[in-house]
Amino acid sequence: MLSSRIESLHILEAACWQELEKATTDPAHGWRLMTLATVHGDEADARSVVLREARRGPQELLFYSDARAAKVRQIGQQPKGTLVMWSKALSWQLRLRVAMTVATDGPDVASRWAQVRLTRSAADYLAGAAPGSELPSPLVPERAAREHFAVITARVLSIDWTELHVDGHRRAIFSADHATWAQP
Repeated sequence: MLSSRIESLHILEAACWQELEKATTDPAHGWRLMTLATVHGDEADARSVVLREARRGPQELLFYSDARAAKVRQIGQQPKGTLVMWSKALSWQLRLRVAMTVATDGPDVASRWAQVRLTRSAADYLAGAAPGSELPSPLVPERAAREHFAVITARVLSIDWTELHVDGHRRAIFSADHATWAQP
């Protein structure tokens, strides 16, 4: 947790990425679980996703999904979305405008699957039924013969940072070529 308020936009943007990187390894970090909003027809659709990797250089965040999930279809139809996260410890909210891609094969997916398959999370990608499918009972369905693991890469187009603070709320917006303070 940061001890004092940051006054420099450059340092603040770096601090955002530092916290995103921390969230990938700290299960208690408020930004580990994010809300992803995508478009479904003429409606917004939102759900929680777990931040798995944060890459500051290319400004990318990675999370995983079952390849049959609605969000994967929605990203295929409209690859832009928004990620929202809140950290109670920092009193910071991030809203990230992103452009997403989905990968279901290749060496990057295979290496990540090799790690995931050894964890309890592997069952999320081995279900015989697609996410959202009706089940005859609440029992866990049988496992599929092959995994349905997908890696979603979200390239960050802009960061909208808000700090809630007793001395006054603050907001800053960062894009590839511009950073500015904004009215909260």
